[in-house]
Amino acid sequence: MPDPNRRYHALPPYPLAGMKEMRRRIEADGVDVIDLGAGDAPIDPPPSVVEKLREVVSDKSYSRYAFQMGLPVLRTAIATFMLQRFGVKVDPWTEILPLIGSKDGLAHLPFAYLESGDAAIIPDPGYQAYIGAVTLAGGEPHLVPLRPENDFLIPLAEVPADVARRARILFLNYPNNPTTAIAPDSYFSEAIEYCERHDIVFAHDNAYSEFGFDGYRPRSVLEFDGARDVAIEFHSFSKTYNMTGWRLGWAVGNSDMIAALTKVKTFMDTGQYLGIQAAGVAALESWATWVPGNIATFQGRRDGGVQAFSAAGFDVLAPKATMYLWIPVPGGEPSEDFARRALEQEGVIVLPGSSLGTGGEGFFRVALTVDDVRMSEAARRLARLVG
Repeated sequence: MPDPNRRYHALPPYPLAGMKEMRRRIEADGVDVIDLGAGDAPIDPPPSVVEKLREVVSDKSYSRYAFQMGLPVLRTAIATFMLQRFGVKVDPWTEILPLIGSKDGLAHLPFAYLESGDAAIIPDPGYQAYIGAVTLAGGEPHLVPLRPENDFLIPLAEVPADVARRARILFLNYPNNPTTAIAPDSYFSEAIEYCERHDIVFAHDNAYSEFGFDGYRPRSVLEFDGARDVAIEFHSFSKTYNMTGWRLGWAVGNSDMIAALTKVKTFMDTGQYLGIQAAGVAALESWATWVPGNIATFQGRRDGGVQAFSAAGFDVLAPKATMYLWIPVPGGEPSEDFARRALEQEGVIVLPGSSLGTGGEGFFRVALTVDDVRMSEAARRLARLVG
């Protein structure tokens, strides 16, 4: 049989790819495993979401092809949310596109904009869908390390001039996974100006738009002057509404970019099940009353996690956003070695920073997916690895 092509072979290993099998083997030996790896909290979505799906699942009209138009009421609900939450008015028909999860849009966007030899500027560490999509589309990923001394922001002024000339997409993600960094308003404005000057698509992954703590309010890039000319933003139901497996999200922004992404997706899929889109409407309608309580739960877990890991001797700061802790690996041990020992010796799954790019080396990520009791136990176990 033929060998997969060079683009396939250029793909890096995907994070957590072998973790499920290792976990299965260890649990079979009777080990109590605490999973702090994937950002997939076992918490219920809003009751109205589940009820809406129950209501429509037997309705045959929801079982037809959704196509890229999707459920019109979902488009209008998204537009209402963007206006209420960010003060941004968008056209439901030309500036919004329902997605099969935000990853769907992020992964297909490069197929609309990259030619062979074109570059995409990508944060390192970062969501691996960026580098995978650019590679498969034939583009060149230009990885920029996210460093503490730069507040985990890409220093755009330091991007080489030849890369800037060839760049067609800039991927940014704030609040940031995995570093938990937030971007000041001035940085968004700088990035918009940079993309305008170099004729680059500004692709903003805003999956954690509602995960702000201590009064911090994450912003949409579309709130900033000039964004409509250069930006497309990606939102997700996964984290905000505990709907990771439901696979629903949306893109919003520049109408030409929305049209280009729509055309690409027309050849790739026929849209998400309309019943799940109806459930998405119910989720958005619950935003004002249900989401604050869910975010308060995660803020409590953040506080408990910071306290537990600090007490166990780790150097950890309380993030203002996201559902993670980004913790330096003690003693300079490679993060992958630390994560492997954590699972094999202590039954704790953490994500090594290097699995999200070489720029993540020296750190490990903890997902706030367990309660304080389990988090404290996990921290105590990991402390034994470095004690």
